[in-house]
Amino acid sequence: MASHLESSVSRFLPDPKTVAIVGCPFRGGQAKLGVDNGPIHLVEAGLPEQLAELGWQVKFDGHHQFATIDAENDPPIGKLKNPRFVSRVCKSVAEVVGDHAKKGQLPLTLGGDHSLAMGTISGTLEKYPDACVIWVDAHADINTAETTDSGNIHGMPLSFLLGIGPKVDEFSWVKPVLKPHRLVYIGLRDVDQGERRILKEHGIKAFSMHEVDKYGIGRVVEMALDHVNPGRKLPIHLSFDVDALDPTVAPSTGTPVRGGLTFREGHYICESVYETGCLVALDIMEVNPSLADEESVKQTVAVGCSLARSALGETLL
Repeated sequence: MASHLESSVSRFLPDPKTVAIVGCPFRGGQAKLGVDNGPIHLVEAGLPEQLAELGWQVKFDGHHQFATIDAENDPPIGKLKNPRFVSRVCKSVAEVVGDHAKKGQLPLTLGGDHSLAMGTISGTLEKYPDACVIWVDAHADINTAETTDSGNIHGMPLSFLLGIGPKVDEFSWVKPVLKPHRLVYIGLRDVDQGERRILKEHGIKAFSMHEVDKYGIGRVVEMALDHVNPGRKLPIHLSFDVDALDPTVAPSTGTPVRGGLTFREGHYICESVYETGCLVALDIMEVNPSLADEESVKQTVAVGCSLARSALGETLL
């Protein structure tokens, strides 16, 4: 595959640019088996080598081992499922991501389920307190301990990062450092009632599939960036859940919803963020290799890899 690297000068990363791959084989934030194998498949598909071809120094020293964290004996807290397990894993991810960021590296976290973003974004904000977050997802992931129906924490990381909702002692390490005006969504199409209310109450900007249909992806990305990073001077953390893409594009994911982003729309978002020169951290989440036939898995893993390449500088020409 020919890789075309569009050189974008990074405003925040020193040369030579280094990407640190943080493999997180973790599924504690939701109930379906298999999402913990996503990162392993992405690495086996050659992602580290592909990024090296794009001119990045690549650091990858194996996937993180969470087996040492006691997942047994973890009764729900209120409705929250696996709260201690999720909390401890996310805390260790926050330390790892923060450490890479402090060294001037770009952490690329491969999930695993999206509860991990509680850790990745905490880590980013420790080094870049004024960073903004672009959240590409079918779901808002902003339920609180009160509004959640399922108790699955992968639907809740943003409420913890924003400090919304009742306090849960187990998650007291998550500092509510993300500000509502520093968060923008692209691709929403399955939002719970309670989440709609939260978005309105806190004035959080969201571009659903309705806006993508109405304005086209180019305009939507521009409006999203104008809102969250008006002068293109702030660091960007891009958190990409592959279920933002239509299930025909990325079938092998835990909560697929029809009517999502096309292959090109998903890649356009990544390319545009790279062009700003502001990207300092990237998450590729919710690739689940156990939820589809072999062809669909291959397709979803390939899409996960190509989204990462686009966000790190691969261009069409």
